[in-house]
Amino acid sequence: MSLCHQRQWLSSRRQMLQHTSLGFGWMALQGLLARSAHASPACHSSKARTAKRVLFLCMRGGPSHVDTFDHKPALDRDDGKSGPRPGSRLMRSPWSFQQHGESGLWMSELFPQLAHHADKLCMIHSMQTDVPAHPQAMVRLHTGTSQFVRPSMGAWVLYGLGSANENLPGFVSISPPANGGASMVGSAFLPAAFQGTRLGNDGRTFDSATLPNLTSLRSRRAQRQQLDYIQSLNRQKLARSEGQPEVEGVIESYELAFRMQSDMPKVLDLGQETETTLARYGADQGPTSAFGRKCLLARRLLEEGVRFVEISHGNWDQHQQLRNALAGNCRAIDRPIAGLLEDLESRGMLEDTLVVWSGEFGRTPYAQGNDGRDHNHKAFTLWMAGGPVRQGFSYGSSGEHGIEATENPVPVVDFHATLLALLGIDHEQLTYNHAGRDFRLTDVAGRVVREVMA
Repeated sequence: MSLCHQRQWLSSRRQMLQHTSLGFGWMALQGLLARSAHASPACHSSKARTAKRVLFLCMRGGPSHVDTFDHKPALDRDDGKSGPRPGSRLMRSPWSFQQHGESGLWMSELFPQLAHHADKLCMIHSMQTDVPAHPQAMVRLHTGTSQFVRPSMGAWVLYGLGSANENLPGFVSISPPANGGASMVGSAFLPAAFQGTRLGNDGRTFDSATLPNLTSLRSRRAQRQQLDYIQSLNRQKLARSEGQPEVEGVIESYELAFRMQSDMPKVLDLGQETETTLARYGADQGPTSAFGRKCLLARRLLEEGVRFVEISHGNWDQHQQLRNALAGNCRAIDRPIAGLLEDLESRGMLEDTLVVWSGEFGRTPYAQGNDGRDHNHKAFTLWMAGGPVRQGFSYGSSGEHGIEATENPVPVVDFHATLLALLGIDHEQLTYNHAGRDFRLTDVAGRVVREVMA
C-alpha cells in the first residue's frame, strides 16, 4: 500500500473513530499513523545503513564561515583590497587555520577540541539560501520556505520515522530560536502530534533539571481520573463536529503530558551523570557550562528514543566586535560538541545518529566597519557527522574569497532532501495531502547530494 493510499485509508479510519464510541481516541489513531509511516516502503529510499535520529545544532545569527571552517588563503593575500560591494574592503581572518586528522580538513584555531574529531566531519562549503535576512532565512532553514506556513523539518522527520518512545515527545527543541516564532517547531497542517516540545526559551538560561508543570500535587490515580473526565468531554466535542485538528491535538498533548510525568524527570536529571561525563561536555563550570548541559541533555533524549532534537545557540550576528564575540561563541560550544561526539561514539550511537551544525547563512569576507562582517546568503558552511555521512570529507566551494558558492552549490532544499535520504526517506515520497494536493518538505524541488553519503 502506497503512503498516499495509507493516508486516505487512515483519514476514513479517523472519521469512523470520531463518530463511534470505541474509545481509541486520537492517541490510538496517531500511533497507527506514525507506525504506518515508519513501515511504509515508499518512505525508504534503500536498504543501505541509515540514521535513526537527528541532532540539529542551530547557530542562530549567521556564523562566519571564513573564520571557522572555510579556509581562504586568498583573504590573507588580498587583505585590504576592494571587495565586491562599492566601498567595501576584503578582510583576512584574525585566526589561523590548520589541517587536522588523516583527512586534512581545514579548521580555524577557534575549535581546538572539535579539531580532534575532524575525521568524523563532513563539511559542505557551498550552502546557499534565499535572502540575507535572519527571520526569513531561519524559517527557510527550518521549514523549506519563508513565504508560507509549513511544517518544520523536525515535524517531517517524526512524521516519516514515527515515535520510538510513547512516553516522550518525538521532537524536542532546546532553547528554540526566536526568529521565525512557532514555525521553528510547528507541525502546520501535519497532525499536532508531530510538533516539537520546547524546553527553555531563546536567550535565557535553561535549567535542564526542571520543567514547568511536569509534576502534580495529586496522586497519579486521581490525576488519571480527572484526565479521563476531561478527555471524555473533548471526545464528545469531536463527535459533534467532523475534522477538529485543534481538539485532536489537545487530546494527544494531554495524554503525552500524562505519560511524560513518569519518564521525563529522569531524563532531565543531569545529576545522574558522573563528574567525568560532565567535564567531558564542559557542563561542570565556566563558559561552556550552559551549552554543555544542553548537549548532554540532548544525548539523554536521543538515547531514550527522541527522533529529532534541536539545540539553538546564539547570537552569532557579528556586524561588529567580531574578534571578541565570535571567539566567545566558539569557546562556548567547542568543548561541548567535541564531548558530545566522543560520548555518542563511545556509546555506539554515532553510527545511527545524524549530527548537523549550521546557521541560517554565513558572513561576508569583506569588512563591515573596522571589526565586523555583514550577512552572506550566497555561501556558508554546514557540517554533519555520524550516521551514513562520508567522514573526513569536504564538498563544494565558495570560491577564492568565500563570497559565493562556485562549485557544487547546495541550496537549502537540497540539504533537506539529503537529510531525509540519510534517514532512509525518499523526500519525493514523504508527502501529506492538504488543501487538495500533496505537500512535502522539499515542495517541488530538491536533489539528494549523494557525494556526501558513505
